[in-house]
Amino acid sequence: MTDSPLFEYDKSVRALHPVFCGLDEAGRGPLAGDVFAAAVIFEDGVYIEGIDDSKKLSEKKREALFEEITQKAAAFCIATASVEEIEKLNILNAAMLAMKRACEGLKIKAEYFIADGNKLPDLGIPGDALVKGDGKSASVAAASILAKVSRDRYMKEIAEKYPQWQFEKHKGYGTKLHYEMLDKYGESPVHRPSFLKKYYEKKQQ
Repeated sequence: MTDSPLFEYDKSVRALHPVFCGLDEAGRGPLAGDVFAAAVIFEDGVYIEGIDDSKKLSEKKREALFEEITQKAAAFCIATASVEEIEKLNILNAAMLAMKRACEGLKIKAEYFIADGNKLPDLGIPGDALVKGDGKSASVAAASILAKVSRDRYMKEIAEKYPQWQFEKHKGYGTKLHYEMLDKYGESPVHRPSFLKKYYEKKQQ
């Protein structure tokens, strides 16, 4: 075993809740594409070097950790909520729905969960919201990596379908390039209309 604070944190949780999952989402902020979530269960004694909040890791490091997490996790599940669901429910509720689907898709039933952030998804089991959880818990950090890598891969697939918007470069986030592509081509079928309201208002001024 190691002295990694993230794995030590999980060990302390596991002392009270032997089978718990970490939950996180990716893609709440972008202007386009589905929101992704992942759930991860680690058994006691598992250690993966370098696990951390996905935002602190390079793309190459995240990809390598993705493979190791999916090999070493006792169970994991990656789930999504669609652009249509984001528009219907709002992005927060859609992210909670994706987390619920990820938890329910685990091949081992979790008896407890820790979700990154300050909102608790309704999963029908006890759990806690942990602010900056992806920098505190190994399971939550692992979930953040699985969700982020999966969403980035999905955005690259979308880029092949809708090449003019260059999704492979900005992953749907509101970058200068992305707004330039919106100015040039308008919105694609995978854009989130509610996220573009300010953009349209600004254009009309």
